[in-house]
Amino acid sequence: MPVTQHVADMIASARLLIDSIGATEAAELQRLDAAILIDLRDIRELQRAGTVPDAFHAPRGMLEFWADPASPYHKSVFQTDGKLILFCASGLRSALAVRTLQEMGMDNVLDMEGGFTEWKMQGLPVEFLT
Repeated sequence: MPVTQHVADMIASARLLIDSIGATEAAELQRLDAAILIDLRDIRELQRAGTVPDAFHAPRGMLEFWADPASPYHKSVFQTDGKLILFCASGLRSALAVRTLQEMGMDNVLDMEGGFTEWKMQGLPVEFLT
């Protein structure tokens, strides 16, 4: 069966409906304890490239289950009134993920523009898994 809605179109549509934040602003909000950064990348990406110090790792495939308080897989980090800033490698998966969480009723989620790639380009701290 042919694809009738391409992922690029889905990302473009999501970006019209979500709020985004730059990496340096995300770092400042994290420093001020005004936001939690959520790393959506696969564990192999974190092992290879590192991650944002103190970011919470929530693999994209588990996000909805971990965010939903009615799910047996729920993680309490998602039950906050504070901001949750989602990121992936470049901002594609995170745009879709932010939109999904909005559709679930969350209004405190933001996308980090450019993802972890932009974080590193800005010279922000990186932590490597041990």
